[in-house]
Amino acid sequence: MKRSVLLLIAQQFWKNAFKTKSIFVMMLVVAVILSYAAYSGWKSYTVQNSIRQHYQEEVRKSWENNPDKHPHRMAHFGSLAFRLKHPLAMFDFGMESFTGNVVFLEAHKQNTVNFSEASFSTGLLRFGEISMAMLLQLILPLIIFFLGFASVATERENGTLKVMLTQGASWKEILLGKSLGLMGLAMLFFIPVVVVLLVLLTINESPDKADTLLRYTGTVFAYALFFQVLCFIAVIVSAVSKSSKDALMKLLALWLVFFILLPKTTQALGSYFYPSPSKIEFETAIEKELVTVGDSHNPNDPHYKTLRDSVLTVHKVDSVEQLPFNYSGFVMREGEKISAQIYNRHLNELLKTYQKQNSLTRITAFINPYSAIRHLSMSLSGTDFESYISFQNQAEGYRYTLAQEMNELQMKFISNAKPAPGDKPITISNEHWKEFPDFKHQFVDTGTSLQNESLSIAALICWSIVSLTLILYLSKKAKAV
Repeated sequence: MKRSVLLLIAQQFWKNAFKTKSIFVMMLVVAVILSYAAYSGWKSYTVQNSIRQHYQEEVRKSWENNPDKHPHRMAHFGSLAFRLKHPLAMFDFGMESFTGNVVFLEAHKQNTVNFSEASFSTGLLRFGEISMAMLLQLILPLIIFFLGFASVATERENGTLKVMLTQGASWKEILLGKSLGLMGLAMLFFIPVVVVLLVLLTINESPDKADTLLRYTGTVFAYALFFQVLCFIAVIVSAVSKSSKDALMKLLALWLVFFILLPKTTQALGSYFYPSPSKIEFETAIEKELVTVGDSHNPNDPHYKTLRDSVLTVHKVDSVEQLPFNYSGFVMREGEKISAQIYNRHLNELLKTYQKQNSLTRITAFINPYSAIRHLSMSLSGTDFESYISFQNQAEGYRYTLAQEMNELQMKFISNAKPAPGDKPITISNEHWKEFPDFKHQFVDTGTSLQNESLSIAALICWSIVSLTLILYLSKKAKAV
C-alpha cells in the first residue's frame, strides 16, 4: 500500500466535499447549535453550582447559629446536602436533569434526593436537551453518514472507480483513503467542540483541574474513536451498495436503528424484565420491617425493653438513672443503627435492580457504538447514574454520622435524671455544632469512572478493530461493478 496514493485519495475526497454548498450550510448549522449548546451548558453549570454552593453555606450558617440545645433536637433539626455539578457537566448533561440535587438529612429517616430539573419541567424534556455531547452523539454521526454515503458508490456509478483501479490504486488504498478523507471532514466539525470545551474548562474554576483535564482528554479520545468507527461504517456501506441512493438509505436506516430504536427499546426491555418498585412501595417495605424490629421512641417496645434489661444487667444497676451514660441517647444510637441497616439493605436491592436494567443497555454496546460512547461520555462528565449513587451514599454517610454524633453527645453530656417542673430545658453548648464538619460533595475519581465503564471502553475498542478488519477484508472482495 502506497502512502502517497492513500493521501491523494483522501485529499481528493476532501476537495470534492467542498464543491457543493451543502457542507457550508451544515457547518453553519453546526456552528449555531454549538454556540447555543456551549452557552447553555456553561450557564447551567455556573448558575446551578453558584446557587447550590450559596445555599450549602447558608445551611451551614444556620446549623452553626443554633443556640444551646438538646442534641436530639439538633439531630432532628438536621441539615441539607447539595450535589455539585462536575465541570464537564457543561459538555454532557447526562442524567443531571432527571436526578435530584439536594436531600434533607435528619435522624431516623433517609429522605430521597429531590428537586430535579425534570420535576419542574414539562414532558418535552424527555426528548432531550441540546448539549455539546448531543451534538456529537446524534447530529455529527448523521452528518458523517451524509458526507460518506457517496464516497465509493458515486465513483462506481460514474465509472471512475475502474479508472482508479486501472491506474494502479488498490482497493485497500481507495477504502482507507476515503475513510481518512471522511475522518478529516468529521474533525472539521469535532475540533471546534474540543476547543470550545477546553476554553470553558479553562475559564471556570475547578476543584481538581488535573482530574478534570484527564477526563477531558479521555472524552476527546473516546469520541475520536467513535467517529473513526462511523467513518469506516459509512465507507463500507457505500462500497457494498450498488448506487449512492441505496447507500444513503442504508446509512439512514442504520442511524435510526443505532441512535433511536435500539436505545429506546433496550431501556423499555430493561424495565420490563427487571421491574422496580415505586417510591411508595419502597418506603412501605422499609416501614413494615422497622415495625417488626421495634420503635426506639417507645420505651415499652418489646425489643427495646429487652435491650434495657440487658444493659441494666451488664452495668449491675436497677434503673436507667443509675447508668453512667444517658440511656435515651444509647437507645437512639441503637435505633439509628438498626434503621440505617434496614434502609441500606433495601436501597442496595433497589440499586441492583437498576443495575440489571442498565446492564441490558450496556451489553448492547457491542452491537451499537452509540450505547458505548453515550455511557462513557456520561461517566467521564460525572453525570451518569454511578455519580448520582455516589452522592446519595455520601449524603447518607454524612446523615448517619451526624445523627450518631448527636446521640453520642446526648450520652456523654445529658443526665438521666429528669428535670423538675420549672427547670430550664437540658441543653449543651452550641460549640458542639460548630465542631461538626460541613458536608462536602466529592466527585467520583477518574479511575473509578473508567472502571465502571470498562464494558463500554471494550465495546468501543472492539468496534474500532472490527470496522478496520471489515475494511481490509472488503478490499480483497470488493468489485468495481
